[in-house]
Amino acid sequence: MKKRNRRSAAAANPGGEAVLDPGDGHGTVSLPAIIAGAFERINIRLRARMLGRLLASVGPMALTVVGGGAFAKYVAQARWPEIPVSFDDAARATSAQVYELVRYVQQSNPQLVAQLFDILARDTATITALGASVAALTVQRLAAAPSGKRRDD
Repeated sequence: MKKRNRRSAAAANPGGEAVLDPGDGHGTVSLPAIIAGAFERINIRLRARMLGRLLASVGPMALTVVGGGAFAKYVAQARWPEIPVSFDDAARATSAQVYELVRYVQQSNPQLVAQLFDILARDTATITALGASVAALTVQRLAAAPSGKRRDD
């Protein structure tokens, strides 16, 4: 059975425009692709906070590799609960770099990626900008949540 190479969607987009991978082949877009697309549309403060959380869950070796080495400067802060990211660094990060970072983190800490998605889903400007992709994933996540569980975020 031949494996599909989804990495090419992120690697082929060094210019920083929104990256959308082919998802699951059924017309859905992956969570990393939605987060990467949202990254360029959210305010700089939220971008820096989101990057700080993502980078904190990545080890020192991965920081030097993920995103083409764009996050290597944070190796000294690896394993901190949250890495302080400057607004300038957040502004320089491309959606392709964020896509690669989120895909990496999703494999090791899917709960963190789900939390970031929940933060983005609460931001009305992001929901408006991303439209159907975020709405579809939000509905899917709500439908998959246990019915007795109440969210008090």
